[in-house]
Amino acid sequence: MKQQLGVFLIRWLLNTVGLWIAIRIFGTGYDRDLLTAGLFGFLFAGLIFSLVNTILRPIVIILSLPAILLSLGLFTFVVNGLMVYISLMLAPGIKTTFLNAIIIGIVLSLINYVVSSIFQINYEKKIKENS
Repeated sequence: MKQQLGVFLIRWLLNTVGLWIAIRIFGTGYDRDLLTAGLFGFLFAGLIFSLVNTILRPIVIILSLPAILLSLGLFTFVVNGLMVYISLMLAPGIKTTFLNAIIIGIVLSLINYVVSSIFQINYEKKIKENS
């Protein structure tokens, strides 16, 4: 349980940094006020994105499975963009278009992939050490 909380916190912080970088590059704008879209705003947006990704994304993936299969998996980019778009619509002071949300979703997917790979490698090392 502790490890899952640690993984969630690391993902939250990395999603926050990834959102900040991607919004700075691809976003259409954000308020520079510290409380709305500064540090706390991006931490809040990262938390919302992590929760939406954890809770809502599996449901949307299952519902959009026919489109994903017909497009040979390319529709997952749209699903990722939708998760980013929903997250940023709920976060105060951060604005983006849906097309930019798809691009931001690709960036955040790469970040989450790297984090998952690192934790998988560490988990496999622990299993080998305990054997």
